[in-house]
Amino acid sequence: MTTHSSVPPMRLDPFDYEARPVRVVFGPGRITEVAAEADRLGLHRVMLIADSRAPGGDALVTALGERLALRWDEIAQHVPIDLAERARKTAAADGVDGLVSLGGGSATGLAKAIALDTGLPIVAVPTTYAGSELTTVYGMTGKQRKRTGTDERVRPAIVIYDPELTLGLPPEVTGPSAFNAMAHCFAALWSPKRDPLTSALAIEALRSVAASLPALVEDPADVQARAGLQYAAFLAGTALGRAGTGLQHKICHELGGQLNLPHADTHAVVLPHVVALNATDGPDWAARLEPFLGSDPARGLWELARRCGLSTDLARLGARREHLPAVAEAAAGAVNPVPVDAPTIEALLGRALGDEPP
Repeated sequence: MTTHSSVPPMRLDPFDYEARPVRVVFGPGRITEVAAEADRLGLHRVMLIADSRAPGGDALVTALGERLALRWDEIAQHVPIDLAERARKTAAADGVDGLVSLGGGSATGLAKAIALDTGLPIVAVPTTYAGSELTTVYGMTGKQRKRTGTDERVRPAIVIYDPELTLGLPPEVTGPSAFNAMAHCFAALWSPKRDPLTSALAIEALRSVAASLPALVEDPADVQARAGLQYAAFLAGTALGRAGTGLQHKICHELGGQLNLPHADTHAVVLPHVVALNATDGPDWAARLEPFLGSDPARGLWELARRCGLSTDLARLGARREHLPAVAEAAAGAVNPVPVDAPTIEALLGRALGDEPP
């Protein structure tokens, strides 16, 4: 019997593919394996970068044992340049031969800043869902500007995902962090360097966030839903690490660098509006998102954010209308499938500032 599929063939653009090795250790309780992973890299004097309140800090200290040479607990969002320099000097003075970061993007970012100049290998233990631990992207802030770049030296050699470490993550961190991961997915879908693998990873990660985040609103102690978000972070970070960033991240970096707004929260507010801007260029990826974000993915994201209690208003984060022209001017010309100028970005930010739907 002959059958006919109503699903149109997927559009395949020309692409290049090159794998970059990162070892990933995933599962509840696997934080205890950090010593074995440090030994795998031949590390003897480790610097642990972890906020004093980070869950699992004491467990890591115990697990590392005599390998722990130094614990650094001064962490700040957007990685101030002077903080990175002090941490680098301390690592050099203590003869550190490797870094273990525990926490969110700020802890991972500080480890990357140290590795950028020293080449020290990183074992990353993320406790949020951004996925930056799988990328070569770094960022540091000084004089109200965030400088970002890519360098293979900052990509962690090993990443340990332990969903039990995220059980105490409050909703006001969980939700924005998950949207940060979704922003990475869309960047991978739009990137000029995308390929079928990065697109497949991004779609699967978006599906997992859309399923897991509402479940955590109902039950924050749902370990499987926590694992679902870490799985999404793994996929999103892998896709982003191959495909790179664009307009969405440039806007959020400028909001962070110029206004010191929290990075993940700005992604949650801005992402639906950038998706709406680019939707006309992406009928293929929009169709693949329909089963879990609906026929209008931008509206689906906005409604998901509101359903999960996230802010969809830049003003609530501290932005004011007079801030928008400078942010828009700095973000103009960023990589994006739909070319945009400063007035277009300012209008987009105006809708986000006024809590308007995309």
